[in-house]
Amino acid sequence: MKKITFLLVVILLATVGETFAQGVVTGTIFDAESNAPLPGANVIESRTNNGTTTDFDGKFSIKVTKPTGIINISYVGFQTQNIPYDVTNGDQDLGTVSLSLGNSLEEIVIVGSGVVDLAEDRKTPIAVATITGEDIQLKAAGNVEFTETIKNTPSVYVSNQAGGFGDSQIFLRGFDDTNTAVLLNGQPINSPEDGRVFWSNWAGMSDVANAVQVQRGLGSSKLAISSVGGTINIVSKSTDKREGGYVRLLTGNDSYAKGTINYNTGLSDSGWAFSVLLDHWQAHRKYSEGTAGAGQNYLFSVGYKPNDQNTFNLLITGAPQWHEQNFSQDLEVFAQFGEKHNRNSGFLDGERFTERRNYYHKPVANLNWDFDINDQLELSTVLYASWGRGGGTGGLGRGRVRVNNDNNNNIDFDQIVENNIATADANGFGNFGSSYIRRSSVNNHNWYGLLSNLNIELEENWAFNVGFDARLYHGDHFRQVNDLLGLNGFTDNFNNANRPSDYTFTEEFEANPWSALFNFADEANRTQFDYSEDINYLGGFGQAEYSTDKFAVFAQAALSTQSYQREGRFTGTGNGLGKSEKLNKIGYNLKAGASYNFTEQHSIFANAGFFSRQPFLDNVFADIRNSNDLVDPEVDNEEITGLEAGYRFKGQNFKLNVDVYRTEWANRFLSVAGPELQPSGDFTTYRLTSVGQIHQGFEFDFEYRPNGGRWRLRGYGSMGNWKFDGESPFTLANNQTATIIETGNIDLTGTKVGNAAQTSFGVGGYFDILDNLSVDADYNVYTDLYGFVDPEDVAEAGFRGEVFQAPRLPSYDLVDLGVTYKFNFGADRLTFRGNVKNVFNSPYISQLNSFGYFLGIGRTWNASLSYKF
Repeated sequence: MKKITFLLVVILLATVGETFAQGVVTGTIFDAESNAPLPGANVIESRTNNGTTTDFDGKFSIKVTKPTGIINISYVGFQTQNIPYDVTNGDQDLGTVSLSLGNSLEEIVIVGSGVVDLAEDRKTPIAVATITGEDIQLKAAGNVEFTETIKNTPSVYVSNQAGGFGDSQIFLRGFDDTNTAVLLNGQPINSPEDGRVFWSNWAGMSDVANAVQVQRGLGSSKLAISSVGGTINIVSKSTDKREGGYVRLLTGNDSYAKGTINYNTGLSDSGWAFSVLLDHWQAHRKYSEGTAGAGQNYLFSVGYKPNDQNTFNLLITGAPQWHEQNFSQDLEVFAQFGEKHNRNSGFLDGERFTERRNYYHKPVANLNWDFDINDQLELSTVLYASWGRGGGTGGLGRGRVRVNNDNNNNIDFDQIVENNIATADANGFGNFGSSYIRRSSVNNHNWYGLLSNLNIELEENWAFNVGFDARLYHGDHFRQVNDLLGLNGFTDNFNNANRPSDYTFTEEFEANPWSALFNFADEANRTQFDYSEDINYLGGFGQAEYSTDKFAVFAQAALSTQSYQREGRFTGTGNGLGKSEKLNKIGYNLKAGASYNFTEQHSIFANAGFFSRQPFLDNVFADIRNSNDLVDPEVDNEEITGLEAGYRFKGQNFKLNVDVYRTEWANRFLSVAGPELQPSGDFTTYRLTSVGQIHQGFEFDFEYRPNGGRWRLRGYGSMGNWKFDGESPFTLANNQTATIIETGNIDLTGTKVGNAAQTSFGVGGYFDILDNLSVDADYNVYTDLYGFVDPEDVAEAGFRGEVFQAPRLPSYDLVDLGVTYKFNFGADRLTFRGNVKNVFNSPYISQLNSFGYFLGIGRTWNASLSYKF
């Protein structure tokens, strides 16, 4: 009994001692440069789930669980500090802790840092801008296009926001998204078929992104990819080390509504952590008529850190969505029917209905492994996959009817239904010649990849990177019936090699992103076209950099091989059945650069690069929908030469970046829409096989943060001169029959490149009115914006001995405003945010393409309330 009593006393004393050993650690976090407090900084007791955040004055107080340990202090965009504490003899005040600006993305890349190509990975500077997750959440959430996240950046132009949710386009230094590499956690997301990025597939990025880094021009990418305009690195949320989360409700113009919930378990003692995010949004339109949309967004992440050397993270995310689309139109149409008019739209049974709906679901999975082998070796590997399902609707048949009066030229779907029923046969079947239905063009794909990078630091001044990038892509393309519009079946009179010309389709397939995952037409129910594409890619890369306090030099090389193969299951023209021959193309890129630091504040740099880039699959085949025939003569690699130089100034309160660049793009394949043939209504395509372009310009950006930090001012400017250069052979082909209508040569020399503003300026400001109330504003000016370059017009001008110039569109400017109000509830926070875009409702034209004009969006707004716990 005495032994038991003694044991209980020992246990009790130990427990009491441990309890007495606990204490409170306090302190204040400041920005080292501006001497301003940092509200919302993360304060965590190392190796525990115990954490808090700083208040509006940068102050924190945390009750620690152990008598001694480490306090980890971090804030996005600043260098993390680890500070020892000791409360053995009582509470401890750490005093003022100053965080320095540094590797602006270092602290938000939880895993996969070795395969996410960030500018901070290299000492030699590049032209770069970084947008943090907080700015994205405040300014680009909800009914704002994710692409607008980066619009306040030199040489960046965003257009077509009026097309529908997620239909915007982005241009870097005059190059569109097909020539700008977009990466998600190191994974390329440009379509392997044509290089396009469909931003509607990534509608959830405003909620998922921790940061976006825009590298203009040559960039720091180590992958065997060759972007022309630059690289956009999206760094997503990962498994959070600290327990907590948030709930947000958001509303906006045109009945936009959105709800989001996020929760993180934090890192357990056993090394496990889980994060989940769920979101739903909907609106009866974006801005124009007939642009309704709805969707969800989900993210699930699980992390495991078994020891100090290894970190694993599995991330699954997706953004299933559907949205109705608005296309470009003649200005006369807008003048007659209003700026929100949409020719694709109409009514069916009293409800808004459209010819054009995009629907897609693209789940993405990443499995990351970071292995710190030793102090000199670090290996990062990511295995990724995506499974895209969905497509876009359109009309099929010659029975389309429009209202066509002085006030309306929408599609008259009610009349179409009546006509379909009236002209149907005894079985209720219609046909291509007299009926009209809605079909879906389906694009289903499976994409798998493996990316690995080994970082080697042999000595203090040397750094090396070697790695490889492998991708397997399979895509299926076909059309299926979506809505029979009153018919029991539709007889497609399309000339089909595998089934009779009177084959009738009776089954309908929903244009819904969730249904599209598993419910799509089998081969017997596919119409118009049905083919597959296989693209296999393997690349290796290496980089070496030598740096001292005064200068740095680097050299980089990458080599890749890519194969293309098409398989057709039926066709109406040419050699379309079976598998094509497999075509292989070798590509490579070389980069080198150097920088010199005159002082800690002043530095200069210069970089150069040469890319030999494989063509896109859609440019390799003469008629991708209907034939296995390759383009004759065979399409060669495109050749890109890039030169850039810059100056950097970084003072205590002021930063300035100045860049000049010249990009020569030779042997480019260009495919553009041609005129619509009459009376058949068939569409045509121009194919130019050897286009040259020269893009050169000057850029600057600055930021001023005065002492005290109550306000900040930043700005940018870019002046470009982007022109076509040289002659190119061309063909004009009928898309429906694949016949060549015309061939010849076009001299494009001196013609301005269109679709993006060549000159732009912007300024933005932030001001703390009160400790918990702030306002911000952005003002942007766009000029030197040219329309679409029509090869037919260029050829006609050449015959007259003239240099064709596309129409110069009017310059325009836009003002955006935002307000933020924060409430603190202990360690939790409630935040109100309001945004008004295009405050003065300025009318403008954002783009002129081959079919007409895209008008810009007028005044829009959104407001949100979020609770962070």
